[in-house]
Amino acid sequence: MVTVKKAPGFCLFLLLAALFHTLPAEHCNGQAGDYYYRVYFRDKGGSNAVTAYATEMLLSSKAIARRIKYGIPCPDFHDVPVFKPYLETIAGLGFSLHTSSKWLNSALFKSNDPDAKELLESLNFVSEVVVVKKPVTKSNYIDKLDVPYQENSLPVFDNPIVMLNGKTIHDSGFDGRGVNIAVLDGGFFKADVISSLYHLRHDNRIKGTYDFVRKTENVYRYHNHGTAVLSVLAGDFPGYIRGSAPGASFWLFITEDTSTEFPAEEDYWAAAAEYADSSGVDIISTSLGYSTFDDPEMDYKFPAMDGNTTFIARAAEIASSKGILVVASAGNERNKPWVRIVSPSDGKNVISAGAVDANNIISSFSSAGPSADNRIKPDNVAQGVSVTVQVNEKSFSVASGTSFSCPVLSGMCACILQAVPDASPRDIINALHSCGDKAWTPDSLYGYGLPDMRKVIDTLQKKLVFLKENPVTIAPNPFSDRTMIVFSEDPGTLTVDIFSANGTKIFSRSFRDYAGRTFILDNNIIRNQGLYLVRISTSKGSSVHRIIKLPGR
Repeated sequence: MVTVKKAPGFCLFLLLAALFHTLPAEHCNGQAGDYYYRVYFRDKGGSNAVTAYATEMLLSSKAIARRIKYGIPCPDFHDVPVFKPYLETIAGLGFSLHTSSKWLNSALFKSNDPDAKELLESLNFVSEVVVVKKPVTKSNYIDKLDVPYQENSLPVFDNPIVMLNGKTIHDSGFDGRGVNIAVLDGGFFKADVISSLYHLRHDNRIKGTYDFVRKTENVYRYHNHGTAVLSVLAGDFPGYIRGSAPGASFWLFITEDTSTEFPAEEDYWAAAAEYADSSGVDIISTSLGYSTFDDPEMDYKFPAMDGNTTFIARAAEIASSKGILVVASAGNERNKPWVRIVSPSDGKNVISAGAVDANNIISSFSSAGPSADNRIKPDNVAQGVSVTVQVNEKSFSVASGTSFSCPVLSGMCACILQAVPDASPRDIINALHSCGDKAWTPDSLYGYGLPDMRKVIDTLQKKLVFLKENPVTIAPNPFSDRTMIVFSEDPGTLTVDIFSANGTKIFSRSFRDYAGRTFILDNNIIRNQGLYLVRISTSKGSSVHRIIKLPGR
């Protein structure tokens, strides 16, 4: 592990500068070319590339904290930007830089020259060049994000959550609060005005936006697919829609070019994932996938769906290695020629989300597994048929696709992470598998099936929380920022009352059926240092505990 050096404070502007490596205007702002070249580099400019940077120059404090929590070396080679002189040399040859990937040590350049590949390959610091976009007629396939939205009759609005036994999770106060989710999609048209997302805007829980296709912060002008996805994740309008993680915070990124379908979109996705990592995101939710393109010569063959081959799958795997949970749609291909899962849902550490209807019957469109290397895919399923969404300012619709089972699962994972904050991505994936209704008989349509989220919490807490024999324990005590009430068994009904030293009640909350064996007391509940009394009442009895809050660190 490299020693952390002192450096100036972290700045998101600098992160984007690292992704796009700001070059002179004549190179970056010239007329866009029609040919896009993905250029891989041999190195990052020297053997000491990692030690040349202070950690705080590469990552936010949240990203560093995530790595420390999971014991991930920080920084490593993947955290170092692409060597800027390489980019400047290529730009000097007349190419325009669109984006770069420090994780894959590559850059995406555009040019009007259809024969520029040979020139790029002649550079001694270039290891490989791939054409990932060129002018061809758009394929006959309907735009994969053009989902029909029907407003005639709405289903039971919270059924996708109820099917996962998620209502008890929400009712226990686990709604994703404190968890950061990056949504990588094709556009968020009207997400800045629709009613079910008012609470996100009011609470300033849309933490950042960026369009990696057009290189602008405005994500609200193009396409409503991401808006529908976000409404499934975070929408909250009583009686009409209940998102899977309405308390979470969100980063909204456009990575899909909805006017075409080319592998260049995988480069945009990787850039967004790297930005999400540096911003301290906990979960990436992506209702996108790639298999066939407008140029058939660029189509993947199924053997590429092995989690190691496609550009986007490799980026997703690196994201997971950084402690980010990645959830991706399995795809809507089973009733189309491709049939199988799409990438990045083929990733070994990516949750591939299949789609069932309200009766837990697999949909006709949900892509089939297994992966090319014969791993169980999809991983799990959730409702993706007739899911309530909002894409218009004052009305609600229903839509179908693994695009919507994905945010149901990813949002519930945010609630799980809130309940068990020490759970790693692999811990959560394993628990989702073991708590699925097909855990003992997984197959290529349902995977491990519909997960019971209450069982997921219980499984993770048994593994990661030290459960003592005492019915109730509060530790650490004294504490500075956070302490935890731990129950030796499920408390059933639960009421927590907290009193200051002079007897004033400062907090009270009750639950009819509390999910999990822990209750966290943090600075949002106890803000000032001092002595407090905590009265805990469960279906099994009551007890009073004295705790001491020290000055915060």
